[in-house]
Amino acid sequence: MDTYIVISGDSLWRIAAKHQVGLDELIAANPQITNPSLIFPGQKIFIPKNSEFRTFEQEIVRLVNQERARAGVRQLLTENWEVSRVARFKSQDFIDNNYFAHNSPIYGTPFNMLRSFGIVFTAAAENIANGQRTPSAVMNSWINSPSHRANILNPNFNQMGVGVARDNRGNLFWTQMFITNPAVTTATVNTVG
Repeated sequence: MDTYIVISGDSLWRIAAKHQVGLDELIAANPQITNPSLIFPGQKIFIPKNSEFRTFEQEIVRLVNQERARAGVRQLLTENWEVSRVARFKSQDFIDNNYFAHNSPIYGTPFNMLRSFGIVFTAAAENIANGQRTPSAVMNSWINSPSHRANILNPNFNQMGVGVARDNRGNLFWTQMFITNPAVTTATVNTVG
């Protein structure tokens, strides 16, 4: 865990957003805070680490944009850390609740799950996988499946999140969530005539 020293004007919500962690996770990592609405300058706040698979998640984002560029999709996707947080919960949910499907016994559909975490979107899709050991292996599986490939190359999506979790047997579970966030403009691929 990292440590953050509170400065004037901070709130736990601002600290959580700055460090790209969920407010609930931040509060859980700091049991010494008895009132989450009341923190003081100089106070130490413990920042939970992001997923141990953060480099895998970032590589998936890079590979998705590489595939989109190769296919001529001008809209690159930006990673939305809050959507990645939801995707991590989904991957862990597979393990915790012993299922593998788009509809969670806890959260419902991917759309319901995104909404329950406060994600704003006008369109969304989800790709899931398990067993692949590397980002390139899971991307190869997804890109060779017509329905998964369609999600990856959908030009209407402008943000994505990726979450990876490992069960106690060492199997990896992968969740990729795509959204159209109407409030966001993202980069486009520059092509030469």
